[in-house]
Order: sequence, then C-alpha cells, then structure tokens
Amino acid sequence: MIRLLLVEDDDEDARLIVTRLRRGGIDVDVDTVLSAGQLRASLAAARPDVVISDYNLPAFSAEEALRILRDARCDAPFLLVSGQVGEERATALMKAGASDFILKDRMGRLVPAVQRELRDAEERRALRSAEAALRASEERFRLLAEHSIDGIFRYRLRPDRALEYVSPAVTAIAGYRPSELYADPTLLAATVAPEDRPALEAAFTEPQSNPVILRGRHRDGHQLWIELRTRLVRDPSGATVAVEGVLRDVTEQRAAELERQRLDHQLRQTERLDSLGRLAGGVAHDFNNLLAVIIAYAADVGADLGPEHPCQPDVERITRAAERAAALTRQLLIFSRLEPSRPEVLDVNQVVADTEHLLHRTIGEDITFSSELAAGLPPVVIDRSKFEQIVVNLVVNARAAMPSGGRLTITTRSSGNGRVELIVSDTGVGMTPEVASRAFEPFFTTKGPADGTGLGLATAYGVVTEAGGDIGIDTVPGRGTTMTVTLPEAGRPAVVSALDAPGSASAAAGARHVVVVEDDADVRDIVVRILSRAGYVVTAPSSSAAALEICTAPGSTVDGVITDVIMPEITGPRLAEAIHAVRPELPVLFISGYTAGNLPGGHRLADDTPLLSKPFTADQLRHAVADLLSRARDPSRA
Repeated sequence: MIRLLLVEDDDEDARLIVTRLRRGGIDVDVDTVLSAGQLRASLAAARPDVVISDYNLPAFSAEEALRILRDARCDAPFLLVSGQVGEERATALMKAGASDFILKDRMGRLVPAVQRELRDAEERRALRSAEAALRASEERFRLLAEHSIDGIFRYRLRPDRALEYVSPAVTAIAGYRPSELYADPTLLAATVAPEDRPALEAAFTEPQSNPVILRGRHRDGHQLWIELRTRLVRDPSGATVAVEGVLRDVTEQRAAELERQRLDHQLRQTERLDSLGRLAGGVAHDFNNLLAVIIAYAADVGADLGPEHPCQPDVERITRAAERAAALTRQLLIFSRLEPSRPEVLDVNQVVADTEHLLHRTIGEDITFSSELAAGLPPVVIDRSKFEQIVVNLVVNARAAMPSGGRLTITTRSSGNGRVELIVSDTGVGMTPEVASRAFEPFFTTKGPADGTGLGLATAYGVVTEAGGDIGIDTVPGRGTTMTVTLPEAGRPAVVSALDAPGSASAAAGARHVVVVEDDADVRDIVVRILSRAGYVVTAPSSSAAALEICTAPGSTVDGVITDVIMPEITGPRLAEAIHAVRPELPVLFISGYTAGNLPGGHRLADDTPLLSKPFTADQLRHAVADLLSRARDPSRA
C-alpha cells in the first residue's frame, strides 16, 4: 500500500488521479489536503511515499507546498499534475525539487512517472541506509583502531609517499604521537634498527605471508621488538598504491623467547656437561693414577738432572702437560659437581702468595707481573684448592689475552661492605660486549682447540657463586680486561696450618714410620721414593692384610698410614676401621684418583677425613704427611 498525499482542490481531478493509479497497479491510501495547515498536519501524522499536487490552488500554491515538504525534511517524490503551466514556472519548480511535471491532458504519463519515482525513492532510501551502515562501520573501526593496543596504519605509496592514518597506540609502542608522524612519517622508519630496514622496505613493497620481526629503539632509547603485518593495496591496474598494516610490540614476548632459548641452551650444555662429568668421573681414578706417576717421576728426574741440564726443558714440558691434563680433569669434576667442596676459612692474600711461584711460571717472561695485596684483609670461606684454581684460571686467561706481552696485576682489597675482592687486571686485547656476555658459558672459548677448553671461567663462576660470591667483568676492546671476584667475609680469623708453615714438612719427618698401602705398583713406588727421600721410614706391604698386621702388631712402631681408597682386597676406609679397632690413635691419610663425592660402590668419606687427591706433587705429598703426623702428635690441631 502506497501512501499518497494529494494536494488537489478539484474532486473530479482527484478521483481521476486515484483511479488511474489503481488501474495502473498502484494501490494507494489517499490523504487529500487543501491548505498549508492541512499539509503540515498530514506530514506530522505520517510521511507520504509520494506527493501529487496541482499547481494552482485557492489557498496556496505548488511552490509553497514544495517548500513545506522540504522544511519538514520530507524527501518523497513530488509530482505536479496541472493544466497549462508556463515553461519558466515549470523549470523553477523542477529546480526547487519537483520530481516531474505532468499535464492533465497527458495523464497517460502519470502511472509510469509514479512507478519510476517510487523506484528511485527506494533506491535512495537503500543508498542512505547503506551509507549510514558504512558510517557506523567506520565509527566502529575507528573506535576499535583507536582503542587497540596494536598500532594500525595506512601508508600511501603513490603518487607520493604519505602516512594517511596511524592509530594512537603507536605512541605507546614507539613514543611518537600520531600528529608527529603525520608531520614527519620518516620518524617511524627511523625507530627500526638499520640492519632491519631492508626487511621493513620489503614489507611495504612485496606480499608477506608471515609477520616480519623488526628490532628498533623507542623514543626514550630502550630496545624494541616489533611484529609487523602488512597488506598491499592495489589499484585496478594491479599497481601497489598503499600499504595497510598492524604494528605489535612483542618486546616482552621476544625477551621471554630469548630467555627460553637461553635456558634451553643452558639445559643442553648442562646435559652435555653431565655426560662429560660422568665420563670424567668414570676414568678419573685410572687417569689420575697415571698422571700422579708422570708428575712425580718427572719432578724426580728434573731434580736429579739439575737446572742446567739440556734435558731439563723437556722434563718441564712433561710436567706442564701432565698438570694441564690433571687441571682439565679436575675442572670437569668441579663443574659437574663431582668434586665436593671443602670450605675453610682462608686468607686470600696467603693463597695468592702461595701460588705466585706457579703464576710466574705460567705467565712467561714477556708479561710484567705485580701484586697489590691489601694489609689486614678479612678472611673468606671457600674451598682452598678450588680458590687456587680460580686464581690460576684468571691468570691463564689474562696471559692468553696478551700474546705480545703486557702487564698483569693481582689486587686484593676490602670493599667496605662486608665483602673481599680479588681483582685480576691485564692490558690485553679486551673483549667485545658479545664475547663478555658469554664469557661464563661452559665450553665457550675464543682460543683455538689446542689452547682452551671453555671451562676456566665457567668453573670459576660456579665455585664463586657456590661460596656466596660473584664475578664481574670490566673490559674494553684493545685496552684490557679486569675480572673482579667478590666473596663475603668469613667473620672469623683464618687458621694457618702446617701446610702453610715454612719447613714444616722436613721438620716433621725425622725417623717417623709410615706404612703405604697402594694397589698400583707405579704409584706405590713413587710414594715410597718421595717419602724415603724426605727422611721417613717407609714400609710398603704387598697386601692390605699384611698392612693390617704390621700396623696392629704388638709393639708396632708405625706412626701413620697412607692408603688408597679403592683396592681389590679391601677398601681404604674398611682397612682404617680395622686398624682403629686396635689402634684408634693411628692417623690415616687417604689418597685416591677418585673424588670424595665420586667413589664407586656408594662409598663416601667424611668431610674432615684427610684426603690427598691424585695426581699430586712431591711437595703436596710431603706436606700432607707432615700435617697428618703433626695433628696426631698435637691433638689440639685436629
């Protein structure tokens, strides 16, 4: 049903119009008005679908009717049906908004004209509805874009390059306001790291199946990781005219991913180290037995030859190679936690002083070595042998950084906040930030395969952190490196043992009687030789049973026992138990190629058990035996 608003004062003409419309298939509901007031009242009651008006009416004119319709914002088609009207008036009405003009003597045009205007009106309503929906959609998109945490943009590429739109989220991502980017679109590209700008340009000119990850800098300077997704906009010819995209700040996700990768890498390294540690632990006993023989006999041969003998350098090379093999095995065991810690209160200055002779031999003549040891330094608590290893490792690394010579300085000092610092400085090649960041990774080394294992600093880091300390690196490429080991103060004074007292080994020997129990004949023979030359009376029985009989026989003159831990007939600890059942005062020193925490068969030694690990030097053996017998003679030192 079409609502027809008819402005007509002639009833006959009105009936004619309605009749023609109905016969033409247009079903109408007619509301006839004769004045401006009636027209306004009708419009207020309901909006018409079409308006048909005569030109001349007694109360008002077609021009006034058309004006009333437009003032009421009624856009229904307005058709004039009238007698003779001048062309000038008809043109003026059409310009004012009339849809068509039909002469009463040509009423055959009425139905087609109304049908046409109704169709056009429907199309206009549909268009307005679509435009309204589009505006609503655009508003929803605007709100979505402006409240999204992702940056949304459109960048025109042709005819010239310009940023057409960027959402407010870009401020949180890059630090620039949209107004600043509109004024200077290059600011956004400038935040991207130079090495990633080719990827940015490709994302603007080539189709991308996957997001592009770009590195950059926020306006305030902090590092960014940005995920960029783009879509190319093409014109009908296929030319790319613009690019639309989304920027997402993935800095936190990237940091988490890098941390996951680091932990994954660390896990693989740990598993690798664990495997190597198990391997090292498995061969440590036999390997250290061999090294003990090599080191001891080399030292013996060197002493017999004298310092001027032409073969002396060869003997020293043998000794250094064996010591390096022993150190590598020890580092593997320490880092894989197979070498237990025996923390004790240490004087850092004393440890540095005790190792200086070894350090001088290690660094060579082309490097100037000096030490600046602070007086009255508080003691620290750490495993002595492991701390000595740290000092040696740091010095070896410093030496390697100065292939053409330089200056190496060891400094100790109190930081004043309850911590003690050991500082090793060199004037070598230094490290880049990338190398320094990986310096403590196990197996990472910048040395050749023959010169480095990548375990030195990793081992040092593990030992120091286990003792509650830390290691710092201060390095500049081309200017040198300073390594600072920081340890907490012990809170009680260090104890100087017989190992630290000059001449204690020879003074303790005298005519003391020592029994050596060792199933490896080579090791047994060199231990007997070293101790015999030191002035001890040494008995080396052929079996554990014979040793037990000698030690426990009535009137036995044995002052101490040196026994291997793992032996075929009976273990060292079981032998010691049997001896102590008869002679509880008799001191026992254990020697072993295994570590205390890696004994086979589940055997363990108490933390305070005297243990000398193989390989050992002649000096270490003499000091260990002297200390053992001194403690037995003076129980207050035990």
